[in-house]
This record gives sequence, C-alpha cells and structure tokens, in this order.
Amino acid sequence: MVAIVVPDPSLVVLIGAAGAGKSTLAARLFAADEIVSSDALRALISGDEADQRVSGVAFRILHRTVGRRLALGQLTVVDATNTGATVRRPLIARARAAGLPATAIVLDIERSTVARQNAGRSRVVDDEVIDRHLAAVRRTVDGDVLGPEGFDQVVVLRSPADALALTIERRATLRPG
Repeated sequence: MVAIVVPDPSLVVLIGAAGAGKSTLAARLFAADEIVSSDALRALISGDEADQRVSGVAFRILHRTVGRRLALGQLTVVDATNTGATVRRPLIARARAAGLPATAIVLDIERSTVARQNAGRSRVVDDEVIDRHLAAVRRTVDGDVLGPEGFDQVVVLRSPADALALTIERRATLRPG
C-alpha cells in the first residue's frame, strides 16, 4: 500500500488517458464535492459527458470553479486528462495565486489495460484519442517535467493495482495571510 500526504487545502491534478481510471481513483479517495470533473461539466451543460462541442465552455467553468475553490481554501481535485503542459500551467497558477501547494497524480497505465478499461465504460473513447493521451503521458513522465512545471508533489501510478493501493493522509496546510 502506498500512502501519500495530501495537503488540505491544496490542488490535486489527475493526469492520464481516457479510461486510465482517474474518475474511479478520485471517487475512492476524495469527497464528491472536492472533485471538479470535465466530463461532469460537459454532462451538465449538454446532457452528454462525451459532447466535445461544449468542452470550451466546460473548461472555462472548470477553471473558474477551481480558482474560486482554491481562493476559499478548499481541497480541489481536477478530474480531466490534463496530459499537456498548456492545460496544467493555468491550474498550477491558480494554486499559486491562492498560496496553495499542488500535487500531480499520474496514471501511467499500459495501453492494453487502458483499452480494456475503456471498452468497459459507458462512454467509449476512440483508440486514436487514447493513443494521443498515452503518448502525452509518456512524454510527461519520461521528460520528468511535472516538478519543473511547479508541482510540489508528483505521484506516478503504473497499474490499476497501484491506483487501488494508493491511500491519502490529509495534512492541514497553513495558508499565508
């Protein structure tokens, strides 16, 4: 069993391909009201979490919600693929603006496992999309870029068993003030 300390409040950014198990991990480790999910926001806006046409609106709401939660001193978990630095940077900036630490939890799961998990979901994502996500995760992990991007803590999970074994210990964060 792997235990990590999660500062509370702080930002937790989940990173991984569609079907890697991010939502499952988030639901197991965090309260529903701590999770800001791009899929849930797309569903709220259009009635369909797979409706990519509303992604722009969904992500504007996600960033605004994350910023407000962090400013209020609330632990905030971002459940989205977050596979590119350009999508992670604004999240880290919001944590810094609130004076809070940021943790990255990367689901670096092998392709065959992601494909199997994706096939078992109610919303199946195209293989080419998953391959793009997996390639971006590979570049992120192999390039060791998350620390330099500004994450205070980086946890890489390499299998569903690793994700299932992960536990968190919340530790109060002193906010500047």
